[in-house]
Amino acid sequence: MAAASATALSAALSSLSLNRKPSLSSSHHRHSAAAKTPLPLHLLSNKSLRRLPPPKVNPADLQTTIYPDDDPEGVSTFSPPERPEDFIAPPSFDDGPMESEEDIARAYEEIYGPAYSGETLLGNDVYVMDAKVKKATGFGSKTKKEKVRDGFDERVVQVRRVTKVVKGGKQMHFRAIVVVGDKQGNVGVGVGKAKEVVSAVQKSALNARRNIVSVPMTKYKTFPHRSEADYGAARVMLRPASPGTGVIAGGSVRIVLELAGVENALGKQLGSNNALNNARATVVAVQKMRQFREVAEERGIPMEELWK
Repeated sequence: MAAASATALSAALSSLSLNRKPSLSSSHHRHSAAAKTPLPLHLLSNKSLRRLPPPKVNPADLQTTIYPDDDPEGVSTFSPPERPEDFIAPPSFDDGPMESEEDIARAYEEIYGPAYSGETLLGNDVYVMDAKVKKATGFGSKTKKEKVRDGFDERVVQVRRVTKVVKGGKQMHFRAIVVVGDKQGNVGVGVGKAKEVVSAVQKSALNARRNIVSVPMTKYKTFPHRSEADYGAARVMLRPASPGTGVIAGGSVRIVLELAGVENALGKQLGSNNALNNARATVVAVQKMRQFREVAEERGIPMEELWK
C-alpha cells in the first residue's frame, strides 16, 4: 500500500519537472531581442515617437557644392533672355497725346460738378452744388432717377402716416395722394403707400399717370354743363362759370380742376371732407360731362337745334 503511494508521488513530481515554465533569463533575452527589432511607424504611439533618438547622419552622404569662380563680396548681375525677332515694345505712358487744360477741366466738372470752379464746359448750372450731382459719375455713385418729363405737372394733395397692425406689432407707412395733369384737359388722381415719403409720392404719381381721364371744356375754359357725382361718402357739385370768374372751389377739387386746365368753374363739396374721395368724386363728375357736338351727333341733328 505504501509502495503504491510512493510510486504515484514520484510520477507526479516527474510530470511537474517536465511542464515547468521558462526561466526569467530566457524571457528577458526574448524581450531584448524584440526591442532591437524596430517597429513600423504606424504601430508606434505619440509617446513612443517622442522617445525615439534623433537619426544619425552619415558624413559620407553629405555633398557640399563649392563654386570657386564666384566672388562672395561682388555684386551679382541679372542677364535677361534675348528678345525674339518679332518683339514690339509697348508705347510709353508719356508718349501719348498731352491733355489740354480744357480737357482736364471738363473731366473735373463731370466728377465734381461746375460749382467748384465757377465755370462750366458742359452747359451745367454753376449755381447748383449737390452731393448727389457730385457722385453721379464718381466712385460710389448710385443711379439717380431723373424726373419724368412727359408734360404732366404733379401736385401732392395729402401725405398721411398710416399704421398696419400685424402679429409682431405695428408697421408704419406713408400714404400720398398726387394729382397729375397737363392743363390741356387731361388729369389723373393716384394714391400710393411706402415706408418713405419720397417713394410714396413716386408710386402715387405713377398710379395717377395710369388713370388719366379727359375733361370736356368749352373755348372759355369752363364746363359745358353742370354735373354732380359721389364717391363713397363724398359728393361733389360742379358748375360752369362765365369768363373771368376763376376756379371757385376748395380742397382737392380745386387742385384737380387747376391741373386739368379749367380756368372758370364753380365747385362745392357736399359730403365728406376726405381728400381722396373728393378728388375721385371730381373725376367721376367730369366723366359724366359730354360735349354739345357729341349729343348732336347721337341725336342726328345740328347743334343749333339743341336749344330749340
